[in-house]
Amino acid sequence: MKIGIISDTHKKVGRAKKAIDLLLKEGAEYIIHGGDIVKREILDYLEELGIIYVAVYGNNDQHLFQYHDRYNLVQEPYYFKIKDVSFKLMHHPYFMTPDTDIIIYGHLHIYYAQKNGKSLFLNSGEICARDKPISETILLEVTDREYIVNRFERVIKSKDWDRKIYRFSR
Repeated sequence: MKIGIISDTHKKVGRAKKAIDLLLKEGAEYIIHGGDIVKREILDYLEELGIIYVAVYGNNDQHLFQYHDRYNLVQEPYYFKIKDVSFKLMHHPYFMTPDTDIIIYGHLHIYYAQKNGKSLFLNSGEICARDKPISETILLEVTDREYIVNRFERVIKSKDWDRKIYRFSR
Protein backbone atom coordinates (compact mmCIF):
# COMPACT_ATOMS: atom_id res chain seq x y z
CA MET A 1 0.00 0.00 0.00
CA LYS A 2 1.37 3.43 -0.97
CA ILE A 3 0.19 6.66 0.63
CA GLY A 4 1.19 10.16 -0.48
CA ILE A 5 1.56 12.69 2.33
CA ILE A 6 1.64 16.45 1.80
CA SER A 7 1.29 19.40 4.13
CA ASP A 8 1.47 23.16 4.33
CA THR A 9 0.71 23.90 0.70
CA HIS A 10 -0.50 27.40 1.62
CA LYS A 11 -0.99 29.49 -1.54
CA LYS A 12 1.31 27.43 -3.74
CA VAL A 13 -1.12 25.57 -6.00
CA GLY A 14 1.49 24.84 -8.68
CA ARG A 15 3.92 23.34 -6.16
CA ALA A 16 1.12 21.27 -4.64
CA LYS A 17 0.12 19.92 -8.05
CA LYS A 18 3.72 18.99 -8.85
CA ALA A 19 4.00 17.08 -5.57
CA ILE A 20 0.66 15.32 -6.04
CA ASP A 21 1.60 14.38 -9.62
CA LEU A 22 4.92 12.95 -8.38
CA LEU A 23 3.17 10.91 -5.69
CA LEU A 24 0.69 9.50 -8.20
CA LYS A 25 3.50 8.70 -10.65
CA GLU A 26 5.22 6.83 -7.80
CA GLY A 27 2.09 4.74 -7.24
CA ALA A 28 0.24 6.53 -4.43
CA GLU A 29 -3.19 5.00 -3.88
CA TYR A 30 -4.21 7.60 -1.28
CA ILE A 31 -3.29 11.21 -0.49
CA ILE A 32 -3.25 12.62 3.04
CA HIS A 33 -2.97 16.40 3.50
CA GLY A 34 -1.65 17.56 6.89
CA GLY A 35 -3.36 20.96 6.80
CA ASP A 36 -2.83 24.58 5.81
CA ILE A 37 -4.36 23.80 2.46
CA VAL A 38 -5.32 27.47 2.02
CA LYS A 39 -6.32 27.30 -1.67
CA ARG A 40 -9.51 25.53 -2.65
CA GLU A 41 -7.93 24.77 -6.04
CA ILE A 42 -5.80 22.10 -4.34
CA LEU A 43 -8.92 20.30 -3.13
CA ASP A 44 -10.49 20.71 -6.58
CA TYR A 45 -7.39 19.09 -8.10
CA LEU A 46 -7.63 16.10 -5.77
CA GLU A 47 -11.31 15.74 -6.65
CA GLU A 48 -10.58 15.98 -10.39
CA LEU A 49 -7.96 13.24 -10.12
CA GLY A 50 -10.44 10.93 -8.40
CA ILE A 51 -7.83 9.82 -5.85
CA ILE A 52 -8.98 8.82 -2.37
CA TYR A 53 -7.84 11.62 -0.07
CA VAL A 54 -8.37 13.21 3.31
CA ALA A 55 -7.31 16.70 4.38
CA VAL A 56 -7.27 18.11 7.89
CA TYR A 57 -7.98 21.78 8.59
CA GLY A 58 -4.92 23.85 9.48
CA ASN A 59 -4.76 27.18 11.27
CA ASN A 60 -4.96 28.98 7.89
CA ASP A 61 -8.00 27.09 6.60
CA GLN A 62 -10.93 28.76 8.39
CA HIS A 63 -12.32 30.02 5.08
CA LEU A 64 -12.63 26.41 3.87
CA PHE A 65 -15.21 25.46 6.54
CA GLN A 66 -17.96 26.60 4.17
CA TYR A 67 -16.94 23.72 1.84
CA HIS A 68 -16.84 21.05 4.54
CA ASP A 69 -19.51 18.90 2.89
CA ARG A 70 -18.06 19.30 -0.61
CA TYR A 71 -14.57 17.92 0.13
CA ASN A 72 -13.15 15.27 2.43
CA LEU A 73 -12.12 17.79 5.11
CA VAL A 74 -11.75 16.72 8.73
CA GLN A 75 -11.01 18.29 12.09
CA GLU A 76 -8.08 17.30 14.27
CA PRO A 77 -7.35 14.84 15.66
CA TYR A 78 -8.92 12.61 13.04
CA TYR A 79 -8.65 8.84 13.51
CA PHE A 80 -9.13 6.47 10.58
CA LYS A 81 -7.94 3.17 9.09
CA ILE A 82 -6.67 2.16 5.68
CA LYS A 83 -6.76 -1.59 5.41
CA ASP A 84 -5.15 -2.85 8.66
CA VAL A 85 -3.23 0.36 9.48
CA SER A 86 -4.57 2.90 11.97
CA PHE A 87 -3.87 6.61 11.50
CA LYS A 88 -4.19 9.81 13.45
CA LEU A 89 -4.17 12.99 11.37
CA MET A 90 -3.76 16.50 12.69
CA HIS A 91 -2.24 19.80 11.67
CA HIS A 92 -0.91 20.98 15.00
CA PRO A 93 1.41 18.68 16.94
CA TYR A 94 -0.91 18.77 19.97
CA PHE A 95 -2.11 15.16 20.13
CA MET A 96 1.26 13.41 19.93
CA THR A 97 0.43 10.34 21.99
CA PRO A 98 1.47 7.09 20.26
CA ASP A 99 -2.08 5.70 20.10
CA THR A 100 -2.18 4.63 16.42
CA ASP A 101 0.17 2.97 13.97
CA ILE A 102 0.88 6.21 12.08
CA ILE A 103 0.63 9.77 13.40
CA ILE A 104 0.68 12.45 10.69
CA TYR A 105 0.94 16.17 11.40
CA GLY A 106 2.00 19.39 9.70
CA HIS A 107 2.32 23.00 10.86
CA LEU A 108 6.03 22.96 11.68
CA HIS A 109 7.22 22.98 8.04
CA ILE A 110 9.95 20.52 9.06
CA TYR A 111 10.31 16.97 7.75
CA TYR A 112 10.18 14.35 10.50
CA ALA A 113 10.03 10.55 10.49
CA GLN A 114 10.63 8.74 13.74
CA LYS A 115 9.36 5.62 15.43
CA ASN A 116 8.19 5.87 19.05
CA GLY A 117 7.30 2.44 20.38
CA LYS A 118 4.97 0.93 17.81
CA SER A 119 3.94 4.29 16.32
CA LEU A 120 5.54 6.06 13.36
CA PHE A 121 5.40 9.86 13.54
CA LEU A 122 5.49 11.68 10.20
CA ASN A 123 5.66 15.29 9.11
CA SER A 124 6.18 15.66 5.37
CA GLY A 125 7.64 19.14 5.70
CA GLU A 126 6.36 21.95 3.51
CA ILE A 127 5.18 22.06 -0.06
CA CYS A 128 5.08 25.87 -0.10
CA ALA A 129 8.84 26.42 0.41
CA ARG A 130 8.15 29.31 2.77
CA ASP A 131 10.88 28.59 5.32
CA LYS A 132 13.46 27.18 2.92
CA PRO A 133 13.88 27.02 -0.89
CA ILE A 134 12.75 23.39 -1.00
CA SER A 135 9.37 21.77 -1.59
CA GLU A 136 8.93 18.47 0.32
CA THR A 137 6.60 15.50 0.28
CA ILE A 138 6.51 11.87 1.45
CA LEU A 139 5.44 8.61 -0.13
CA LEU A 140 4.80 6.06 2.62
CA GLU A 141 4.87 2.43 1.58
CA VAL A 142 3.39 -0.03 4.05
CA THR A 143 4.40 -3.68 3.74
CA ASP A 144 3.74 -6.63 6.03
CA ARG A 145 7.06 -6.08 7.79
CA GLU A 146 8.01 -2.42 7.44
CA TYR A 147 7.18 1.18 6.75
CA ILE A 148 9.24 2.61 3.89
CA VAL A 149 9.34 6.41 3.93
CA ASN A 150 10.34 7.95 0.62
CA ARG A 151 11.24 11.57 1.30
CA PHE A 152 11.16 13.75 -1.80
CA GLU A 153 12.71 17.21 -2.01
CA ARG A 154 12.72 19.60 -4.95
CA VAL A 155 14.70 22.81 -5.06
CA ILE A 156 12.34 25.52 -6.26
CA LYS A 157 12.54 26.14 -10.03
CA SER A 158 14.12 22.72 -10.50
CA LYS A 159 12.22 19.96 -12.26
CA ASP A 160 13.96 17.12 -10.46
CA TRP A 161 12.98 15.57 -7.14
CA ASP A 162 15.66 14.07 -4.91
CA ARG A 163 14.69 10.93 -2.97
CA LYS A 164 15.92 9.59 0.34
CA ILE A 165 14.57 6.33 1.72
CA TYR A 166 14.09 5.51 5.41
CA ARG A 167 12.93 2.13 6.70
CA PHE A 168 11.17 1.34 9.97
CA SER A 169 10.05 -2.04 11.22
CA ARG A 170 6.34 -2.51 11.58
